[in-house]
Amino acid sequence: MSLKYAVLAALLEGEASGYELSKSFDVAFTNFWPAAPQQLYRELERLAQDGLVQARTVQQERRPNKRLFTLTDAGRAELSAFAAEPPRRPTAVRDELLIKIQAMDGGDPETTRALIEERMGWARGKLDRYLRVRDRLLDGRSEEEYLRTAGRVGPYLTLMAGIGFEEQNLRWCERALTLVRQRVAAH
Repeated sequence: MSLKYAVLAALLEGEASGYELSKSFDVAFTNFWPAAPQQLYRELERLAQDGLVQARTVQQERRPNKRLFTLTDAGRAELSAFAAEPPRRPTAVRDELLIKIQAMDGGDPETTRALIEERMGWARGKLDRYLRVRDRLLDGRSEEEYLRTAGRVGPYLTLMAGIGFEEQNLRWCERALTLVRQRVAAH
């Protein structure tokens, strides 16, 4: 899948500047489709050229003018067609840490422990951020009430996937640390 569809999906929330879209990606999409701000700006330009988004310039006094982007009818139709297609291939994990863990035998167990603990720190940080986003979305409502009354539930469902992923990351890290410690103690 290209970044194209992630950007179109992000614009379902409404008009946004490239900067606002970048911030949105950092919160709502980073758990399943990370993108650098430069990538987003380039993709927005391509989408505008293809007629899938429309840009308008807003004059600002003490700042450079900014461009705001919205989905066009063609963009909505393209996104709708994409959403109806089954994924091309199942999810695949590409994780550098797992290659390092695979190669750990014969290496320094303290290095392995440090790498796993670093992953735990990242996972905790991301999980905390996702939980704050969930609290903002729910805004004091129960999950059931939110799902019944929200205009869109897709962002909540993808957020739940991110929370689950980081919770699983933490469980794996805890188990891996236990096993590494046991192995060190046995040798």
